[in-house]
Amino acid sequence: MQAPADLSQPPSASLRAGALQALCTSEPGQKVAATHALFEALQAGRTLLDPAEHLTPDTTRSLPGRPARPVLIAPVDVPQRSAFTPEGFAMLLHAVAHIEFNAIDLALDAVWRFPDMPAEYYTDWLRVAHEEAIHFGLLRAHLRSQGHDYGDFAAHNSLWEMCVRTQHDVTARMALVPRTMEARGLDATPPMQARLRKVGTPAALRAVEILDVILRDEIGHVAVGNRWYGWLCERQGIEPLAHYRRLAREHSAPRLKPPFNEPARRAAGFSDAELTAMHQA
Repeated sequence: MQAPADLSQPPSASLRAGALQALCTSEPGQKVAATHALFEALQAGRTLLDPAEHLTPDTTRSLPGRPARPVLIAPVDVPQRSAFTPEGFAMLLHAVAHIEFNAIDLALDAVWRFPDMPAEYYTDWLRVAHEEAIHFGLLRAHLRSQGHDYGDFAAHNSLWEMCVRTQHDVTARMALVPRTMEARGLDATPPMQARLRKVGTPAALRAVEILDVILRDEIGHVAVGNRWYGWLCERQGIEPLAHYRRLAREHSAPRLKPPFNEPARRAAGFSDAELTAMHQA
């Protein structure tokens, strides 16, 4: 895998500090606004590139920027959702909104936590955070149109838990968060859209449209994870597939289950060998 074009510029300390500030913002609307503002500042060239500076994580706060609601419970305790009832439909929207809210934090954490990556890594992940914030905004607005809001239903925390497990190893983070946890969304979205089309209400069909936007962007987000995982493995002289298996065991990554959205996974940069290995797992 070829290295990014520009490795000469270290990450901006101010950009990373801004990402940490947005990450630690707990009110959802304010987090979204802070994320968009940081991305827009970067696009406008208002973030100067300075020598890399290590920021010290607050070890007493494993869930920075977590709002008081939703209540977090174990995945097995999350109630089953049927999109054919108004409440079930709202719960489904809420579940996807929760994933996208977590995804903002995952991308912001990737920006601030790892100080020794090329500048392009940080711009990649800040763009991802910006797009995840757009997704959350779309879903939250649609949820509000159904008489609910983010936080009204219980949710689980497995995405952020994997973020915490991989906080000391950028290679493990790239392997197991975007390429594993988030890539599951590539597989889950088309069946979810099929169920919503069966519901057939205007609200359900609007949700299908939002999921089209999310799926399109998530292919790019998983591709960012693939890109940087491949770059890290090449730099360290590591065979990517074998190393991925070791990391998955070490960090108790969830076992991937079919059906797989192979066209989307291929578009996101998964190799034939990786796709074959998923079917054999």
